[in-house]
This record gives sequence, C-alpha cells and structure tokens, in this order.
Amino acid sequence: MPPPSDPPADFRPFVPATETPKEFTLTPIIVGTLLGIVFGASSVYLVLKVGMTVSASIPVAVLSITVFKALSKAFKLRTSTILENNIAQTAGSAGESIAFAVGLVMPALLVLGFDIDVIRVMTVGVLGGLLGILMMIPLRRAFVVKKHGELKYPEGTACADVLIAGEKGGSTARMLFLGFGLAFAYQWLMKACKLWKDEAEQELYDPKTGDGLNGAAIGSEMNPSLLGVGYIIGPRIASIMVAGGVLAYLVFVPTIKYFGANLDQPLAPAVSKIDDKTGKDVGLIKNMSSGQVRNAYILYIGAGAVAAGGIISMVKALPVIFGSVVAGFRDMRGGVGVPTAGLRTDRDLPMSVVLFGSLGLVVALAVAPSLGLGLNVTGIAGAFLILLFGFLFVTVSSRLTGEIGSSSNPISGMTVATLLLTCLILLGLNEFGVIGLGKGTKLLALTIAGVVCVACSNGGTTSQALKTGHLVGATPIWQQYAILIGSLTSAVAIGFVLLLLNQAGTVYTKKNLPPVTVEVTKLTAKDTVRVGQYADDKAEYFVLVVGKREKVDPTLIVGGEAEAAKVTHGRFLVDAAGKIVYRCDPAVNGDLKEQDNGEKVENKFDAPKTELIALIIDGILDRNLPWNLVILGVLIAITLELSGVPSLPFAVGVYLPLSASVPVFVGGMVRWAADQLRRNRDEGDSSPGVLLGSGYIAGAAIAQVIVAFLEFWPSIPKALDLSGKFEHVKIGDVPWNDSNVPTVALFGLLAVVLFAVGTERLGKKAK
Repeated sequence: MPPPSDPPADFRPFVPATETPKEFTLTPIIVGTLLGIVFGASSVYLVLKVGMTVSASIPVAVLSITVFKALSKAFKLRTSTILENNIAQTAGSAGESIAFAVGLVMPALLVLGFDIDVIRVMTVGVLGGLLGILMMIPLRRAFVVKKHGELKYPEGTACADVLIAGEKGGSTARMLFLGFGLAFAYQWLMKACKLWKDEAEQELYDPKTGDGLNGAAIGSEMNPSLLGVGYIIGPRIASIMVAGGVLAYLVFVPTIKYFGANLDQPLAPAVSKIDDKTGKDVGLIKNMSSGQVRNAYILYIGAGAVAAGGIISMVKALPVIFGSVVAGFRDMRGGVGVPTAGLRTDRDLPMSVVLFGSLGLVVALAVAPSLGLGLNVTGIAGAFLILLFGFLFVTVSSRLTGEIGSSSNPISGMTVATLLLTCLILLGLNEFGVIGLGKGTKLLALTIAGVVCVACSNGGTTSQALKTGHLVGATPIWQQYAILIGSLTSAVAIGFVLLLLNQAGTVYTKKNLPPVTVEVTKLTAKDTVRVGQYADDKAEYFVLVVGKREKVDPTLIVGGEAEAAKVTHGRFLVDAAGKIVYRCDPAVNGDLKEQDNGEKVENKFDAPKTELIALIIDGILDRNLPWNLVILGVLIAITLELSGVPSLPFAVGVYLPLSASVPVFVGGMVRWAADQLRRNRDEGDSSPGVLLGSGYIAGAAIAQVIVAFLEFWPSIPKALDLSGKFEHVKIGDVPWNDSNVPTVALFGLLAVVLFAVGTERLGKKAK
C-alpha cells in the first residue's frame, strides 16, 4: 500500500497523458481573459459593498463552454477540447481572486490620506498576482499531485466535474445566463432609469409620540448581487451576518441614543459639527441620525470585531498552518521539478524561471516609482518582508484551499496578520533609529500588506486551478502561462474599475469647509471637479489630502498649528489664493450620501474591511485610536467564539449597514427553503440554483459598474432617468418613486425565480 503522501497508483486523468489534444490556443486565452475581467469587475464591486466575494471559477468554466459552443455553431468552427475550456477557465479564475485582494486593501489609501493612484493599484495587483503564481508553482507536486487523495480542493474538483460534463454534452449555462440577464435588467432599470427606489426602509420610532426604538430602522438594499451571495453562502452564515446588523443597529444605536439623550457636549470620538439645514450640532448624540451614530461609534466597534474575527480564524487554523508549512517543505524536498518519464502532465515552468522571476518581482516592487519605496533601507526592508510573508502565506493559502476551499480560505485574516507584524516590525525599526515614522511608512505597510494579500489570494486560486487541470489531464505549464496572462490583464483592468467606482461616487461639497488659508506653494498635485453638481467647474485646483485620523502638517496652513487644528480629514481642492473651495468626499468609506442640492448619490461603498486595514496602520504607528470602542468589538468577537458562533461573518454584519445584510439573509433563507423542498438535497457548486445566484451577482455588478461609468457624462444619466414618468402615480398616499411596494415586489420576484430554480421547478441539474 503506498504511503499517504503519494498519489493513488490507479489515478487516471480524464485526458490521458499520452494524448495531446489542442490546449494552449489563442481563442481560450482571449475568452478566459475577457471573462476574468468581467468577473474581476463584479468582484471589486462586491468586496467594496459587503467585504466578500464568491468563487468565480465554476461560472467562468460554464460560460467558457457555452461561448465556445456558440462560436462553433455560428462560424462552423471545430468544437473546443476540454483542455482548451480548462485554459479559458484557468485564465479567467484570476480576476476574482485579485479583485478581492485589491478591493480589500488598496481603498485604505483614501482613509490614510493618499489618492487612489491607478498606477499604484495596478502595480500592486500585477506584481502581487504574478508573485503568488510563481511562489505556488513549486508547491504543485507537493499539494496537488502527492496529496491527491488527502487535499480535496472542493471548488477545483467541482470545476473539473463541470468541464467533464460539458465535454460529454450534459451541461449548459442556461441558468447562469438567465440570472445574468434578469439581474442586469433589474439593476439597470433601478439604477440607470430610476424606475423604483433601491432601498426599502421602515423607521421603528415615532418622534411625535416617543414610541419605539429611537434611532432604529429596518430596511434592505434591493440588490440582486447580495441576494445571490446569500444563496451561495447558505442560511447559516447569512443568518449570522444579519445577526451582527441586528445587534449594531437595533440594539447598539438605540442604546447610544438613549444614554446620550441628555448630553450637551459631543462624546468622543464624535466632534462638534453644525448641520447647515437644521442649524443643530450633529456632534451631539441627541441630534444624530442612526447613520451618524454609526459613523461616530459603531464603525470602531465593528472594526475591532472584524480584526478579532480575522485573527481568531488564523489562530484556529494555526495547527493546519504549521502542518502545511512543515509538510510543504518536506514534500518539496522530494517533489519539486521531478518529472515522471517526461509525461506531458508533469511539465511545470522551470525552477529557474520561478526563482529569478520571484526575485525580479520583489526588486521591481522595491524600485517601482509608483510605490515610492526605493533602493534604500526602507525599500529593502519592505522587499524582504514581502518575500518572507509572501512565501509563508502563499504556502498556507495553497494548502488551506485544498482542505477547506477558496470561499472559506481566511485571506483577510492572513492580511491582518501580515499588517500587524509589519507595523510592529516597522515600529521596532523606528525605536532603533533605522527608519522614521510618517506617511511614507504607512504607505510601506499598506504596500506590503497589499502585495502579500494579492499573492496569497492568487496562490490559492492557482492551486485550485491546477487541481482542476490535474483531474482533467491538463499540461501544468500551459495552465501556468494562462493564469499569468489572466492575472496581468485582470490586475490592469481592476485598477481602472476601482478608480472608476470611487470617482463616480465622489461628492464635491462647498459646505462646512475649514476657514483657513493654505500655503499653495507647498502643494504640487492638481485636479478638477470630475462629477456631480459642480462638474461644470472646469478650473484646476491644488490638492490637499488629510487622512481620517491624521493631523494636517501645520506648515501647510497659514497661521501654523492654531489654524491647522481647524482642518478635519478629507481631500480638499484649493484655489491659487489658498482658499479651500471644495471638499471631495470619496465613494469608498465616504460620509456624504447626497450633493449640496439634495440629490442622492447612489454609488457609495462601506468597504467594511478597508477601514480595518487603515485602523490597524493608524493604531499601531500613530497610537491615536478610540481603543475603548475597538476593544468592545474585540470582546464581542471573543464572546461569539466562546459560544460556538463564527465571529467573522457576525463582525462584518456589525460593520455593514443592516440594509446591506438583509438581502444576504433573504438569499440564505431562499437557499434554506429550497433545500427543504428540493428533490435532490445534495446541491453542489455547479447546481442550477448556485449558477443562477452567480448570474445574479455578475449581472447586477456589471450593470452597476456601467452606471458608475456613465456618471462621467452627466447628460447620459439625465437622459436615462425615467423617474419623472411616474411622479404623479401614487400607491396609497405615497408617490411611486418613494413607495416600498414596487421595490419589494420586484425584488421578491427575483427571489421567487431563485427559489423555483433552486427547487428544480425551473431548470434541471446537469447530468
């Protein structure tokens, strides 16, 4: 009997190693690359919205099969081979993993006092993605081949099943396309045409009588993407997530309002701020809306809970992590680059390419002008930490993906651990006088965390793709080339998508501006008003950026420290005379939800884990956090773990608005109901219900990205806006556009279709 670490002697891939069908051809590379960009864009939207994504490998595999069949039928071409479909799936799978990592880390630039520079984002995405792939290649034989019977790689195995079923003619993308089309049409009509409002909400407090819970409200974003996410992650996690929202917004907010009702001074970290409309000080708890209470207090509690949940997930996985590292090195000693009789299925990229490529990427990270590190002590220290943490966590991610799958892989926990260790090391280097602390040090910490996050995320995805290839009989070296190409193109596109989504939801306001004069001779960056109410202003202004917990440099303000104290955080546009003309409130983690003229801004993102990244950097390097609130969140996470409840999804629910958790919960309940009634209870990752949910995610997200893009041409959104057609239509006494009825009814219809497909009333499971 062979030892457990050896592959089963009777294992045979679907395509034998002795056969050489077409594989690495131009068409699958193009199709896979385009699909990777599409799902990467939708994943960026999703991670900014709710801090999570779902695996795109299976939807990409289904779509690639369908696209090739359509092309073959339309142009009388030969049908694609299963290995060509696998190449398309491999190239396309990189988009989602890079999008998650980039969307998790890079928006923290805004909170720390930097602009989102598309070149910087692309550099981190490209170099981190390529580094993760190269670092994973030596682990293929150790994890994918030698541990074939031990490491299951659930998504990779399911993806192989889809490809094999497609080869046999039993799988279609009907449900995936149906979900995409329904969700795209729904989101387009709601967001672009504004035929109904995008959120239903009901206050739970009557200010006239004093009945109910002051500050409490229950509502839901009617977002098909979130409905699909809830269906895919299932009822348990969806329920835990909404429970966090219930605690935060139906318990904490009313409690804070109750105990703060008689305070006549702002309670830190809230500060005094006069509202232009009411003339009241909204720094006082009694004058705060539920959203203002959230921004002042709940976000810190949620961030503490998310940090603790991520760390706890790492601690719980430590035995597996240590075992993975030890076993990985042990298996690599006898497994790296050892071909078996020159078989096609044993060909990897040469180790020389892996080693020199990895070192070259690290050097490129150190000297890349967009990252600002340089070949100095700081840059060399950063490159060393990237190499150290990158290889450690790529190894961990690749093995954990094999054990628990991509969806459960604690990438955010590894990122938090990297960030904590990096900041502590930089703090120690500062104590010994090796480096100084400042904004540049924060950028270094964020860059290291970003590259490692992208690397370990893409490393796990690469291992999953190579497992699929191992089962279907692919040539590893061609897969490795494919995912390198897919990573490169997806990272470039994702940088632009992130920048686009942020700019489209930015609010330019002239209200509550600091009454100071800026030393413009010390400012170099310039910008214009890009979108919104003041987009007709074509003047060019100087840019002053101040981080959320940062004090402005007093030398930049006329009058020194006394005047500088009046400048709050934000991105300001300053005219040639030094007067602040606009404050630019970003779409990601911004405060303003409407223009100065009262027009609502749709494209806002709470990005729950992004704020956490900035909190850790500021907290360790500046020591200026409201630690009492953060520790409260930590204790909540610990309490949940002691009660046997996963703390991380609960913590995300605490951080997000309740309205973002409710549609996820609805999706989870639809999944639960479908599970009870479905004839075949074993619904896998390639089932009609899951494929329809994946279509909901992609369709709604892509529609939202297009709508955001149109914001740069104000005349187009105005032409598409059909809300005026229904302004005289009323449901009861409520105008159509303000009524919850059409919103709930149409969203409910999407849920009904999802339920019908999940119970196999519509569509049948592929054989």
